[in-house]
Amino acid sequence: MQIIKDRELVENTWSFIGDDSPLPESGDITVTLLRWLADKEQLLKRSGKNGVRLKPADQIAPLADDLSTISLIELDFPIFGDGRLFSQARLLRSRDGYKGEIRAVGDYLPDQVFYLARVGVNAFQFAEQNQIEEALAAMNNFSVRYQASTN
Repeated sequence: MQIIKDRELVENTWSFIGDDSPLPESGDITVTLLRWLADKEQLLKRSGKNGVRLKPADQIAPLADDLSTISLIELDFPIFGDGRLFSQARLLRSRDGYKGEIRAVGDYLPDQVFYLARVGVNAFQFAEQNQIEEALAAMNNFSVRYQASTN
């Protein structure tokens, strides 16, 4: 499946591994914050990159010392109207200095991509191809910006 990363279409090489699923020995994977905290040592011994999937209620403070070992942070939107993950992205970029990929997944709208990019999200995963095309177009909807951003 293709995703948008840094305003380009690329193939998604990452897999989400649920809390009850065994960890693969290799490959690029994301896990929940809870699993990261519980299985960090095991995850760091694997062959492949590691990422963490955050829900809106998750705190990012427990990740502060681990950000250099985390290649991807997925922001999992349960509903498009929940804006807490916008704040998480902004804090990761501005306060915590996170340089890796921040990817939006879940239930958000292509219309929100411009605003997500402004707070530091640089990758977007959608369920349907037509949403990808809409999102790419939405990135160029505004030519004037009044507020500061992370980019």
